[in-house]
Amino acid sequence: MNAVIKAVSLSSRHAFSKANVLSIRLIEGHGVEGDAHMGVTVKHRSRVAKDPSAPNLRQVHLMHAELFDELQALGFSLKAGDMGENVTTHGVDLLALPVGTRLKLGDEAVVEVTGLRNPCSQIDKFQPGLMKATLGRDAQGGLIRKAGVMAIVLAGGEVRPGDTIGVELPQGAPRKLEPV
Repeated sequence: MNAVIKAVSLSSRHAFSKANVLSIRLIEGHGVEGDAHMGVTVKHRSRVAKDPSAPNLRQVHLMHAELFDELQALGFSLKAGDMGENVTTHGVDLLALPVGTRLKLGDEAVVEVTGLRNPCSQIDKFQPGLMKATLGRDAQGGLIRKAGVMAIVLAGGEVRPGDTIGVELPQGAPRKLEPV
């Protein structure tokens, strides 16, 4: 199966969910044009409070549509954008990618995966119990965060549902994704 973009979403406000749109424009070094989290420095409010000059490693939030299927089987009702992601993917195991993986989104845009989204209590305000459902344990008891990955924009461009996703793994020893 080819990896494709199922939906694109943005919000100009710091809201939990983002609205689905026909396309988004990624701006090199900044993020999603018109999105509240766009910028060279961190824009997530909790991170701004700690260090407003920190680099923004969370310019684009990508989430796999397969998670929605998993959550629906547990009784949750979710659609693309509900959990705040900018790009909803299908057919690529985002959580298994190493740090530094480059994803070509459509014809022009390229993002580099920086780490995992760390689910926060806002998820339970959206739907009670959802945070626990987005967390799991591996065979060794380690925590698995399922709420997608974060990335920075290396090359800008227009991104639309139906666009393909190319995956370029980084050179050298792979580094496991950690929350950013």
